[in-house]
Amino acid sequence: MTRDPERVSRAPAPAPAAHAAAADPGAAGAPIGVFDSGVGGLTVLRAIHAHLPGESTIYLGDTARVPYGPKSPETVRRYAREAADFLLGRGVKALVIACNTATAHAFDALSQGLEIPVIGVVEPGAREAAAASATGVIGVIGTRGTVASGSYERAILAARPAATVRSAACPLFVALAEEGWVSGDVPELTARRYLDPLLEAGIDTLVLGCTHYPLLRGLLAEVAGAGVRLVDSAEATARETARVLETRRLEASTGGSRAREYFVTDDTRLFGELARLFLGAPVTRVESVALGEAAGGEAS
Repeated sequence: MTRDPERVSRAPAPAPAAHAAAADPGAAGAPIGVFDSGVGGLTVLRAIHAHLPGESTIYLGDTARVPYGPKSPETVRRYAREAADFLLGRGVKALVIACNTATAHAFDALSQGLEIPVIGVVEPGAREAAAASATGVIGVIGTRGTVASGSYERAILAARPAATVRSAACPLFVALAEEGWVSGDVPELTARRYLDPLLEAGIDTLVLGCTHYPLLRGLLAEVAGAGVRLVDSAEATARETARVLETRRLEASTGGSRAREYFVTDDTRLFGELARLFLGAPVTRVESVALGEAAGGEAS
């Protein structure tokens, strides 16, 4: 993606916000904050834009520290707190954790420590899958870290205790999505290799438990077949965000102006190229910001 270098800059990190309070949490006109370890959360952001077109949003991709999956739970919680502090400093009215690993390890701490609503990506998709399945045999696909955490299985069983959950780690899907390889022989063979054991187990519902996977939805639907319903966790999270804003009376007024801002902790140019793929539209401005111990460093 070609970008005017003058449009890419380093933003100063705001002062850390106290976890017990946020800037004007009752302001319906404030933006929704969305963060992920990288670019996958842009599928959640895209769904939020589709469901809530009048809302302003701020997206933070912690691209300098991606992936979160191999990190310890304590480290992931620290990263998530730093991301939340940055977004709170920007005055967001709600926080969407658009990262499965961060949701698994940091959702409880953030939701209990913040006055603004916090929405994760695990429970919305899990609840939809539990409600949608006719047989109660539900498949979950995700990264190795997400599958190993058991977060989707726990959430599905909490919603439907008698369900049977079959999970499969599909690490190659992330690379395929970021390369734009969403059709053709290689992606299809890969999908069949990953999904065949789940299909043989008799699943009738499949949760896309990674924010990269919606880019492969068409292929996955074809491989899974008409008898398997796909649950897109990004779409489910956007619907949950809309529900929470309505319940809290935090919806933006219709007809008002909206802004969409993008921040990353590493290479802005690469993010811009991938953002076009994940959002389906170009991003005109991306700013770089330092988090945590790196905050206050000089721009490159």
